[in-house]
Amino acid sequence: MSNRQEPAPSGFTRRTFLQGMGAGALAAGAGVLAPKIANGAPQDAAKPGLCGPDPVPVTLELNGRKVTLPLEPRVTLLDALRNHLDLTGAKKVCDRATCGACTVLLDGKAVYSCTVLAIEAQGRKIETVEGLAESNQGIATMQRCFVENDAQQCGFCTPGFVMACESFRRTHPKAARNEVLQGLGGNLCRCGTYHGVTQAVLDAIAGGK
Repeated sequence: MSNRQEPAPSGFTRRTFLQGMGAGALAAGAGVLAPKIANGAPQDAAKPGLCGPDPVPVTLELNGRKVTLPLEPRVTLLDALRNHLDLTGAKKVCDRATCGACTVLLDGKAVYSCTVLAIEAQGRKIETVEGLAESNQGIATMQRCFVENDAQQCGFCTPGFVMACESFRRTHPKAARNEVLQGLGGNLCRCGTYHGVTQAVLDAIAGGK
């Protein structure tokens, strides 16, 4: 039997290594999660608080009128229009920002209402196909040109196309045919009425107000 004494443990083992790593990670996480203090106050103290999942008051400026609804923050503008305000002109077809059937105007710009939260649309001017007719006391120039050029068949895409075309006409008052074709590439017609839609826009530009 040997009289040699075993050296004392160095104090650094696999267990102590893992323990140290865990303590370091916890400290780092605490540093990330804790608010940074500047002049005695958290930096993010001025950030707005979270809302939801319960309904909250949402005020929309819709077709020239203001309306306030209790909506969950997750509700899209499209669903707010259709399910809470009975404005069913904007159609829920793909619900993935692909077809354009749900197009409305936000501050005059065409947007897919299925991709905008109603709560995000607060403070912006919203126009729907229903409002387009109201503002023109019956039928708008673009709507009339759609009828005259037989630019609709099944009708699912028509309201979205009308709004997209109206937005394009307002921003391109002298557009040529190739510009119209390019500018309306975000809307799809399953019936293939593109020729009629294009001519409707050109006619609206030619005589439109």
